[in-house]
Order: sequence, then structure tokens, then C-alpha cells
Amino acid sequence: MGEIMTLTQSIEIAFEGPASRYVRERPRTSLSDAVEQLAGLRFSIVLSARQESSGVLTAPARAELRDELRRLRSRYSDKIDEIAMNYGVQAAIDAKEGVEREVVVPKTMMPPVKTKYDSPYEI
Repeated sequence: MGEIMTLTQSIEIAFEGPASRYVRERPRTSLSDAVEQLAGLRFSIVLSARQESSGVLTAPARAELRDELRRLRSRYSDKIDEIAMNYGVQAAIDAKEGVEREVVVPKTMMPPVKTKYDSPYEI
């Protein structure tokens, strides 16, 4: 039958069981998910910065967008730190460089400008 393990016994790390393959592959999937989230943040930052600098917004709207940009940049930095802590510094450097190289926002693309008449309930 089964064996009862106490906290003072060592756990055999090299044990290969049916779930071992899944456990070994999971970090790669999680790293790719983290890089995808990093790319989404980078895209949002570029698009929001473009809108902020466009000169179309009113002063209060521009101030609100600057606050949002500050939060996005903070989340971007936090995500890079999270990748470094979970997967290593080199993985974080590679992810950051890859995202900055690969994420492209077309020059003609601008986010929609909300007006005071826009309803959050529209579909």
C-alpha cells in the first residue's frame, strides 16, 4: 500500500511519474503566456502614447491618458520583473528585447476617441 511521509523525510525530486512530463513542459507554456501579456502591454503603451501625443484630446482627457500610461508602464516593468523572478534574468532580457522588436503598431492606427455621448452599454 501507500507509504506515509513525514516532513523530516526527503522528497525524491528525480521521481518520474505520469505527470512529470506535464510539469516539465508547463514552465515553457507559462513563459510564452507571460511574453504574450508583455506584448499586449507594449502594444497598449505604444497606442496610448500615440493618442496622447496626437493633440486631439482636451487637457483633462490628456491628463487622464497620461495617468493610464503611467499605470501601463508600471505594469510592463512589473511583468518584466515577474518573468525575471520566475524564469531567470536572461529570459526576461530576451522577452523584453523580443517584444520591443516584434510588436508593431501601424502608423495609421489610432484608438477610438471617446466622447461624452458614448455609452458603456453599447454593443
